[in-house]
Amino acid sequence: MRSSANWSLRFAFILIALIMFSPDRTLVAHEVEAPEPAVNEFYYRVKWGYFDEFLGLFKKNHYPILVRLKEEGVILDMYAAFPASHASEDKRWDMRFTVVLADPKHTYEYFYGPELVKELYPDQETFKEEEQRRFSLLDEHMDIPVKMDRLSDWSTVTE
Repeated sequence: MRSSANWSLRFAFILIALIMFSPDRTLVAHEVEAPEPAVNEFYYRVKWGYFDEFLGLFKKNHYPILVRLKEEGVILDMYAAFPASHASEDKRWDMRFTVVLADPKHTYEYFYGPELVKELYPDQETFKEEEQRRFSLLDEHMDIPVKMDRLSDWSTVTE
C-alpha cells in the first residue's frame, strides 16, 4: 500500500510541475496583460463667426457621451485645447479634443452605440437636428489616432 500512495504522490507532483511550467500557462498569463492606452486627437476648424455655437452644441450633445465613457472606463482621460495664437487659414484649427482610450482597439472602432445616445438624449429628433447643425458649422474635421512613444526608451547619447 505504501508504494501505491508513494506513486500517487509522485504523480501529483509531476502533474503540478507540468501545469506550472507549461508553455500554455505562459500564453494565458501573457494574454491577460492590460493593453497600452491609445490616443485619438480630434481637430475641428469652424466656419468664421460660429465657434461659440459649435462649442455650445459640442458641450451639450457630445461631451456628455464622452463623460459617460470615462465613467465606464473606456476613456482614461480627455483634454480640450485651443490655439493661443493664429495660423494661416489652410493650417488653422479652432479646437483639438484629445481622448486617451483604455484599449487601443477603440482607436479604429466606433466605441459607443446608439443605446447610449438614446439613453442620454431621449428626444432623438432634437439630438439629430442639433448634431447635424454642429457638423454644418465645420469647415474641416479630422480624427487622428496618435502613436505615443515612451521617451524613457530613447537614448540620450549623441553620436
